[in-house]
Amino acid sequence: MKPDLADALVSLRPGEEWVVRDGEIEWLSETTPPTQDEVDARLSELRAAYDHSEYQRMRVDEYPPIAEFADAMYWMRQGDESKMIAYEAKVAAVKDKYPKPGA
Repeated sequence: MKPDLADALVSLRPGEEWVVRDGEIEWLSETTPPTQDEVDARLSELRAAYDHSEYQRMRVDEYPPIAEFADAMYWMRQGDESKMIAYEAKVAAVKDKYPKPGA
């Protein structure tokens, strides 16, 4: 889920207490609350990191199951590399479909 105001506040002041009412932050802790500029900057950072890792989220559901890898590893140790080659081809296809930014 894309980061929101709550994520920014938790990131800036872990363990502190606050509530958001009608988009306004009500600080309940005795510590100094973050400024709006600090909140906006952190939220921007968190969202940029989230957007940058979209390719990882897209890949997860399409990678072949780990059980298939375990089976391929077993057969490779028995001298048959065909299942590992097939498994690696499936992984490569997913990586090609959802490339890492800047790669």
